[in-house]
Amino acid sequence: MINKLTTEQFLEKTASLPVLDVRAPLEFTAGHIPGALSFPLFTDAERKQVGTAYKQISRDKAILIGLDYFGPKMSGFVKMATKLAPQKEVLLHCWRGGMRSNGVAWLLDLAGFTVNLLEHGYKDYRHFALAQFEKKYPLVILGGMTGSGKTEILHQLQRANESIIDLEKLAHHKGSSFGLIGQPPQTSTEQFENDLALALYGQNNPERIWLEDEGISIGKVNIPKPFYDQMQAATLIKIEVPKAERIRKLAIEYCQADKALLIEGILRIKKRLGGLATKEALQAIETGDMEKMVELALVYYDKAYSFQLANKNPQQLITIPLPGTNASENAQQILELLQQKQVVIQTYSQLD
Repeated sequence: MINKLTTEQFLEKTASLPVLDVRAPLEFTAGHIPGALSFPLFTDAERKQVGTAYKQISRDKAILIGLDYFGPKMSGFVKMATKLAPQKEVLLHCWRGGMRSNGVAWLLDLAGFTVNLLEHGYKDYRHFALAQFEKKYPLVILGGMTGSGKTEILHQLQRANESIIDLEKLAHHKGSSFGLIGQPPQTSTEQFENDLALALYGQNNPERIWLEDEGISIGKVNIPKPFYDQMQAATLIKIEVPKAERIRKLAIEYCQADKALLIEGILRIKKRLGGLATKEALQAIETGDMEKMVELALVYYDKAYSFQLANKNPQQLITIPLPGTNASENAQQILELLQQKQVVIQTYSQLD
């Protein structure tokens, strides 16, 4: 049986069924539906040859070349699909719901599978994803100097049943020059958008959605401009943690990091640090004096964040002094203050 589904219908089933993406590996790497499995009908080279024949010769010639590649793989596709979906039901798509997904759907249907096809393919998911960033959300931004423990507070807020989106987790980057340390390789901006769109879609009419204060770029990926504009207009909770506490926290984290990665991080900001501070920071890394290295780096980061905050409307800012970096206690204080002040989080459209 073959069923054609809209993107919303398709996504509803992803929690219980495997998603098979039959596009070529390079297409999958560039961007895919979160959680999808690469199940390519053609290799990258085969796809190129079929596409070239389609453009330069004819559609019929391209189909024949495609069938030559498809035929010997049929048995393998059925065996692989059975292993991935022993219950014999799958979600399936290609780029735009054309011959590739229809061909694999026909084969799996013949083998007794129930196949749920994404109508109009991954292209339709991309339209869906980009549309999420045009919607209006009740955002509240958690800000503060580097080392304040914002990420940890964000997750404590989640434990307190607040809605959050961890942009740095989605981006595989912590936002600073040292942001790649301890993170998996970054994906493409397209994939970041796909993941973020699904995270937003999964929010169920929350009172507010918490995010960390970020620049438009997190490492090499970019926050979609319409959504970033909403972040810039949102209420910002600025936490103020003593510098000594921030230095101590970051020093503990960086003690476990590879020295080579720390050196790379310092060298990336050497022009902003200046020659003497860069030299002292590199020496501190070599001798294992992480507190000294962090203190030097924070001169740049604190100045940069203060400059960023200077452009904010004061009416957007709520400042909360905190004594340390205990995330559980800090999250509780933030929530108590919001309740005391009876802060109403508005959507971007209400602020226009």
